[in-house]
Amino acid sequence: MTRVFSAPPSLARRGLALAARLVLPERCACCGAPVEGQGALCPACFAALKFVEPPVCPRCGWPARGVCLRCTPGGPIRRRRFALLYADAAAELVRAFKYRDRPELAPRLAAWMARAGADLLAEADLIVPVPIHWTRLLRRQYNQSAELARRLARVAGVPCAPRALARTRATPPQARQGSPRDRRANVARAFAARRDLTGLTVLLIDDVLTTGATADACAAALLGAGAAAVDFLAVAAADDAPA
Repeated sequence: MTRVFSAPPSLARRGLALAARLVLPERCACCGAPVEGQGALCPACFAALKFVEPPVCPRCGWPARGVCLRCTPGGPIRRRRFALLYADAAAELVRAFKYRDRPELAPRLAAWMARAGADLLAEADLIVPVPIHWTRLLRRQYNQSAELARRLARVAGVPCAPRALARTRATPPQARQGSPRDRRANVARAFAARRDLTGLTVLLIDDVLTTGATADACAAALLGAGAAAVDFLAVAAADDAPA
């Protein structure tokens, strides 16, 4: 009997996307206009990006001279940094990278992150990405945070441990949760450290900082495994992100 095997939908979709890119012009990840080079943005969309420029608060990473007035000490994360404000073009760019099968955007995004988080990279002993559940990984075929973490590790010469942290249960997307309290409840006890981190300064990597619920849950698990401190670096932060 002849057996017919079909590729998972995500693999088939990626194959079609790759074939299309071989014969069609590259498109801006934000607006879809033709561009030259993989991972490129059109001039208009690049100009619309809102980069975070120094000086920034040494704790939360928001623009400020010294520690900002909105900054609240405490919590599992010592310091935060991000490259962009999560709005308009930046939001489209991150969504394309995360949901529209555009992993080729990772080098460009990681380069911006390396600039924004240079001080954190210089002090990190280990780089760890925020994990996604294996069921979601099967659908997407890549963890966007791990793609960023690997490139940052190469740039900084710091070890990357993509399996140091695991997502132990599947949770609904954070974007569907209404309030900060709902987001924290959604990721409560959803992460576990898979190795001893005693005495290490860990740099946690993710694509976006919103309420900080996911980052805090991950950081708590890392500290529970012995990490001396956890810093956080993201592509972008929303206006209502924690200080």
